[in-house]
Amino acid sequence: MSITATELALQMTDVRKTFAVGDDVVVALDGVDLTVGHDEILALIGPSGSGKTTLCSIAGGLLTATEGSVVVGGQDISQYNARELTLFRRTAVGFVFQTVNLVPFLTARENLLVVDEIGPRTGARARDRADQLLEELGLSDRAKNLPAQLSGGQRQRVAIGRALMNEPALVLFDEPTSALDTELGDQVVHLIREEMKSRGKAAIIVTHDDRITHYADRIVRIVDGHVSGDTPAD
Repeated sequence: MSITATELALQMTDVRKTFAVGDDVVVALDGVDLTVGHDEILALIGPSGSGKTTLCSIAGGLLTATEGSVVVGGQDISQYNARELTLFRRTAVGFVFQTVNLVPFLTARENLLVVDEIGPRTGARARDRADQLLEELGLSDRAKNLPAQLSGGQRQRVAIGRALMNEPALVLFDEPTSALDTELGDQVVHLIREEMKSRGKAAIIVTHDDRITHYADRIVRIVDGHVSGDTPAD
């Protein structure tokens, strides 16, 4: 796939990440080059400890690279300080974590609105955006429900809506099907594809489940901190 620089949601160039563990240095990523188009869905596959989560954490501004450059939605975040990274995470990237991480004492609507308490929208603009997303996700009738009153699939939809509140350039999904059975997992990844494609948003789906890769545009395999394969999905 040929992608020009103006079409990139993510460009990682020669990214290296190391961690000090006692007297040793552990290399988590080693010379990673990766691009993701502005409306592309990429499946990132690899065994536990291969560097998948580290790569996504760097792309999302949760970790900084030891070496190399990282550009997300046109922003070069490689040299951002902690304050700049916080603002970046609020406005340019969305996260859907493995355990969903909804606030249990907030309703579905409030779980979306809490994002904009620290984001660019306030008041009516934030409420309108939350209501729009809930409607598009088929959750209008569940807006006042707490997470415990929602099914696993509905909680995943709320998490997707929350990730989209600030219209990010890139959405990162960490093992979104790991706690779901095969049928529901298939439904959730189908939903992810529909929602990303309908909005022209880029997504990286971290997974070890080869069954869901047919929903991606491209598959990248990572082993021992190295990208070892980059192929179009079937």
